[in-house]
Amino acid sequence: MSVRVRFAPSPTGPLHMGGVRTALYNYLFARQHKGSFLLRIEDTDRKRYVEGAEQYIIDSLKWCGITWDEGPDTGGEKGPYRQSERLEIYRDYANMLIEKGYAYFAFDTPEELEEMRTRLKTEKNPNPQYDCVTRMKMKNSLSLSPEEVSSRIESGEDYVIRIRIPEAEEVVVEDIIRGRVVVNSNIIDDKVLFKSDGMPTYHLANVVDDHLMGITHVIRGEEWLPSAPLHVLLYRYLGLTGSMPRFAHLPLLLKPDGQGKLSKRDGDRLGFPVFPLEWKDPVSGELISGYRESGYFPEAFVNILAFLGWNPGTQQEIFSLKELVQTFSLERVGKSGARFDPEKARWFNHRYLMEKPLGEIRDMFRVILDTKGYRPPDDMLEKICALVRDRVNFVHELWEQSYFFFKAPETFDEKFAKKKWKEDTPGLMLKLTRKLQALNSFDTGNIEMAISELMQETGAGAGKIMPALRLSLVGAAHGPDVKEIMNILGRDETVERIKRATDIMS
Repeated sequence: MSVRVRFAPSPTGPLHMGGVRTALYNYLFARQHKGSFLLRIEDTDRKRYVEGAEQYIIDSLKWCGITWDEGPDTGGEKGPYRQSERLEIYRDYANMLIEKGYAYFAFDTPEELEEMRTRLKTEKNPNPQYDCVTRMKMKNSLSLSPEEVSSRIESGEDYVIRIRIPEAEEVVVEDIIRGRVVVNSNIIDDKVLFKSDGMPTYHLANVVDDHLMGITHVIRGEEWLPSAPLHVLLYRYLGLTGSMPRFAHLPLLLKPDGQGKLSKRDGDRLGFPVFPLEWKDPVSGELISGYRESGYFPEAFVNILAFLGWNPGTQQEIFSLKELVQTFSLERVGKSGARFDPEKARWFNHRYLMEKPLGEIRDMFRVILDTKGYRPPDDMLEKICALVRDRVNFVHELWEQSYFFFKAPETFDEKFAKKKWKEDTPGLMLKLTRKLQALNSFDTGNIEMAISELMQETGAGAGKIMPALRLSLVGAAHGPDVKEIMNILGRDETVERIKRATDIMS
């Protein structure tokens, strides 16, 4: 049997990084087994539907390099791939359950449902829900006469369709990650399968779609594990046990401190993104940061996600998407929650920045420099990137480490100058400029030779000359190797900066 998996998000807002991880694991599993990966949009919750969320999902996955074989934008033989376009299909299956006695009509109002829950809580019922114990005291087609049920429906009264959960039955879920999970049906409530607005709920729609689309494995988040017994029952009641997929419930993504699930509301509040792309709320206009806009490479983001719950069993941490396809396995996905580490995420991006071709880094940095009005030659800019990129995690941080290459310092660190710029420093700096001007070739080797000669002739040590030289070129105490800075600036600019600093500091 050919492997067929799906990622089925709801367009109720921006796609959380946990959702992207679920999509990634499905994608890797499909590609590894030379199967099919489907994208299905589960948009039946019209009250929570958010304009633009579906396109955001598509754009996010494409940015990550996660492609699908069938979906709302690509089509396929098992479509349509939006649940809102499949409503009649779900109605037929809901009617089938009613005819078989596995589902029923319920006419309870929201007030009556709340009254029931309040009453059960007062009675110290540990499980205040609509189930095999309470349903005969409620208004439904099990407690009412057939005539009254027909009358209510014909008069246009609102109703939902609920599944009829059996009493005291052990329901078994076989999970690839968690093994055998056994749940007593008494703790499962009679979930709504069809809402009063004519829309199916996730429970019915996903089971029907997974069957009709030939899904062989359902790989989804741990939050759906409590619903898995209900889905197992639905497969049985619909006579579809032969096509029931294998389940794999992924561990939760936890906050950096390990205390609680990393939620959509944690974005920006904790100082790092939780969404792949920037999201602008269409109602409030609130702008929430994304990994792309924060400077992460898509390859790094994917690598980060892969390790949130899975490990290869080796010391290797940097994996291309192709390598992940070859290495990934559900058997090496853990049960425990995966703690997200922002520092590790930045480390991943740094590693990818270090491995990218210099020309690519140069071109990305040039976009930033263009906004600041600087147009250095390609060869100079490439040398700068090579010199400072080991100091940064993101391309946009290159400016902080290299701004002094593009503009001479206008001010000088007073604290550093007071400590390192002495009475004899101007004379030493002017002697150095004469030696630099006399060099045949202005490369790091000759620059080092000139500095060494100055030390030998004057008796001044490196601690006296090098900090003052750095202050002259950069204006501060930081920066890469001074000789490398001088080499990139060139002879004329280096000498000019030293002379200017000497004039100002004297």
